[in-house]
Amino acid sequence: MYLPFFIARRYLFSKKSHNAINIISAIAAAGIAIATAAMVCVLSVFNGFHDLIATLYCNFDPEIQVTVLRGKTFDTAAPEVKKMMQHKAVEHAALCLEDNAMFLFRGHPLVITVKGVDDNFDEVTGIRQILYGEGTYRLRSGEVYYGIPGIGLAPQMGGPDYGSLQICAPRKGERINLANPIESFSVEDIESPGVVFDVNQRKYDEHLLLTDLGFAQHLFEKEGKASTLELKLKSGADIQRTKAELTDIGKGKFAVKDRMEQQAEVFNIMNIEKLIAYIFLTFIILVACFNIISSLSMLIIEKRDDVLTLKHLGMSAGKIRAVFLTEGRLISVFGAATGIVIGVALCALQQHFGLIRMGNGSGFIVDSYPVAVHALDVAIIFATAVIIGIVSVWYPVHVLSRRLLDIRQND
Repeated sequence: MYLPFFIARRYLFSKKSHNAINIISAIAAAGIAIATAAMVCVLSVFNGFHDLIATLYCNFDPEIQVTVLRGKTFDTAAPEVKKMMQHKAVEHAALCLEDNAMFLFRGHPLVITVKGVDDNFDEVTGIRQILYGEGTYRLRSGEVYYGIPGIGLAPQMGGPDYGSLQICAPRKGERINLANPIESFSVEDIESPGVVFDVNQRKYDEHLLLTDLGFAQHLFEKEGKASTLELKLKSGADIQRTKAELTDIGKGKFAVKDRMEQQAEVFNIMNIEKLIAYIFLTFIILVACFNIISSLSMLIIEKRDDVLTLKHLGMSAGKIRAVFLTEGRLISVFGAATGIVIGVALCALQQHFGLIRMGNGSGFIVDSYPVAVHALDVAIIFATAVIIGIVSVWYPVHVLSRRLLDIRQND
């Protein structure tokens, strides 16, 4: 066994002449353990919300979304588009056209986002799983077109079964005729299928109307155009590899995004918040490490006779310092490991029993705080606690041990 480690282990667990040293050592380890456990719990809650939001978007956002880099729309008959739709990893493909429109309800104008989709949209997404109402999923029947509003938009249209409404959009390239404004708008009738969708995200639920692609193309006067190509991949397909291949097919004209990239602004904010929480909790661990410095300082002073004996037996000054450095490391590792175990255990209890609730009222997507423990986070937290503990004791141990050795040498 490495001699400094053997001596440090004996010093750590043996009874000291001053109980205060044992107490301070225990407080140091407990402080690191509590801070580490807190970091595991807090970061796991961020992971839980991240996974929860990703799950919500899964029923509406496709696995892969292709958009044009310049402009708003592309030609649906473009060879690059056809080639991407026929890619070997693609199981289903849907063309969509999205733009702003307006309708009048009880004399009040309301600006909404109309998203026209083709017949494969329900195969590409899980839209049928988030429909509510007495009707069915349908967007077209002969010459009749239907519009499915979000659950927050429906009340502004008269309810899920809103009957028939007129939707209008500005004509392309025309100025509004003040004498007869209606001539400057394209106007189409749309019917209610008796259902609404609920993504649990305001930007969809309160602003989006889902309808047929042909209806949207005619309303916006963009025949043969689409704004997005949405793809569902075959089971077992490599998303990142497929993205790279589709990007090559696009020849610099199209952007290919996975689900996380489609909602980049949401997940980037969450990642920044998680990083800030990690930095603040790291400072708490750093403060807890000051107790290690106090414990080692008192131990060095108490063991000055042992230091002289070890020096006379031929142990070098570097190895004598290594004894106290090793004890500081042991306290850090023991505290960090204990904190990891406690933090993971608390997260497991929260997952299974929902100990901490979101609130008594309705309006929350889940009843209790979601948590998800990620192995990478645990490894980073453990490494952070150990490294901070090691670095924080290096300078004081070197200074105190050098002074002690110099004093003994002069004596």
